[in-house]
Amino acid sequence: MKRRSMLLAAAATGGAVLLSACDRPGSPPKANFKATDVTGADYGKTLALTDHTGRARTLADFSGKVVVLFFGFTQCPDVCPTTLSTMSDVMKRLGPDSDRVQVIFVTVDPERDTPAVLGPYVTAFDPRFLALYGDKDAINKATREFKVFFQKVPGKTEGTYSIDHTAASYVLDPKGRLRLYVRHQQTGEEIAADLKLLLSGA
Repeated sequence: MKRRSMLLAAAATGGAVLLSACDRPGSPPKANFKATDVTGADYGKTLALTDHTGRARTLADFSGKVVVLFFGFTQCPDVCPTTLSTMSDVMKRLGPDSDRVQVIFVTVDPERDTPAVLGPYVTAFDPRFLALYGDKDAINKATREFKVFFQKVPGKTEGTYSIDHTAASYVLDPKGRLRLYVRHQQTGEEIAADLKLLLSGA
């Protein structure tokens, strides 16, 4: 019995060592986030598109800020406007800290979402929000990088369509590291709390 207890203790210790060894060198310490913590993920590292003002953008442009990234389309009837509305609420909750947050809407519908459409759409929720677009190849590359699903769905009349797409948002910390996967159902209060943690260095 004593030997079995010693073996269990050794196994537990070994498990702790294995878990510790799985932590990536240089990874931020664990924090109690409301969203899913994806710190250390091997995706979501690059992004190269154009914003609605015509300026070429990469993630490096937002160094020092927390970035909230969402993929959608302007004719989305529910998920997209709800997400942007929630993020507008988040910015209000953050107060002065909101100046250190960049919300980015990436279109998955480059055929219809031109800069003239995207600009008024995102800034109606908050004038600081940015929309990014590109040609089909650029959008496909961005969605693959962030593991975002999207697919055209034929409409009821010829030539019309909608788009099914991933409804979650991604959050990168001020050092440009992917940290959080935010579910669509999360509240503005929960998201604001998570962003405050990241802004404090978590």
